[in-house]
Amino acid sequence: MARRSADPDSCPNPKSPSSGLRRSDRFLIGLYPFDRVVFVSHVQPDPDGLGSMLGLAHLVETRIGKPTVITRDGLISRAENKAFVDVLNLDLVPVEEVQWRENDAVVMVDSQPRTGRHTFPDTVPLHAVIDHHDTPGDLDGVAFTDIRAGHGATCTLVTKYLRDQGIDIPEKVATALLYGIETEVTGYPREASDADDEALVELYPLADKDLIAQIRNARLPHSHFECMLQAMQSSFIYDRLLMSWVNPLPQPEQAAEVVDFMIRFEKVEYAFCGGVYEDTLVLSVRSAIENARAGEILRQVVGKLGRAGGHDRRAGGAIPLPSTAPSAIEDIQSELRRRFLKALKIEDCRGQRLVPLREMLENLQS
Repeated sequence: MARRSADPDSCPNPKSPSSGLRRSDRFLIGLYPFDRVVFVSHVQPDPDGLGSMLGLAHLVETRIGKPTVITRDGLISRAENKAFVDVLNLDLVPVEEVQWRENDAVVMVDSQPRTGRHTFPDTVPLHAVIDHHDTPGDLDGVAFTDIRAGHGATCTLVTKYLRDQGIDIPEKVATALLYGIETEVTGYPREASDADDEALVELYPLADKDLIAQIRNARLPHSHFECMLQAMQSSFIYDRLLMSWVNPLPQPEQAAEVVDFMIRFEKVEYAFCGGVYEDTLVLSVRSAIENARAGEILRQVVGKLGRAGGHDRRAGGAIPLPSTAPSAIEDIQSELRRRFLKALKIEDCRGQRLVPLREMLENLQS
């Protein structure tokens, strides 16, 4: 697809009327009064959040010449995500180390404010929110919002912004955006729109496929296999739901790795994992069916115990634990199991082990 280079004379005019302007125009116009643009995302940012921040930083620096900062909220522990940061040499500033300035424009991507998925301080005002989740956030007072739940990835929106502004997409940015979209839409059934597929087609020739292969096939730490073994041993089937528990969870992102693996079991439609990381019960859900309402269901299950949200077939959440005593953890696990079965209209019955106890004992003795 042919592209024209960015022309400084064609930058959006902040004094022109906003009617008829594209969203990317209005986004850029709103940044003119600020000295710096700081990008934030959700805790344990994934490739969609990281790629979106990188793409928007390129847009802002190229189009209106503002300095930018890309932040990291919490750990990045999943092997593929760590490789994404390493091979693309991303310069991420921990959000707790940012020196906030009075005239910063703070832009949140791939998330929404006050959804319980941040350590980003509420005292710092947000200028803009760009996201593709249908998890409702508190958008009061945010000057610019672009929330498109019909898109599979925030990186798709960012690719459209770059295309609208006629900006060349460098190989590093294209690689990040492409991989960010892929991670969001390559499950089955695919949560992809026509816009996501168009962005993938546009970005593929520009991206470094060797780097993407390196990220996809990132080497796994020992803790990954320990976590999977514990999940296998603690997994129970309740009709079309598979529930796994991991305590302790070596890293918060490993709950998602468990359900990404478990949802491929041919006899279930939903996979759930709950894992204790420090003083938090980390939750993750995947579904293998359309119209699964995973985010909506997990919000219903968690209720006032914590925070949760997500997509039709992917969801996550967290519950702060007042106590990590084994009895307290067992109590909340029992309550979540009861709520999940009720939400899916499954009879509250004794679960069937994914791996029978006899086979586990035989394997240990052999």
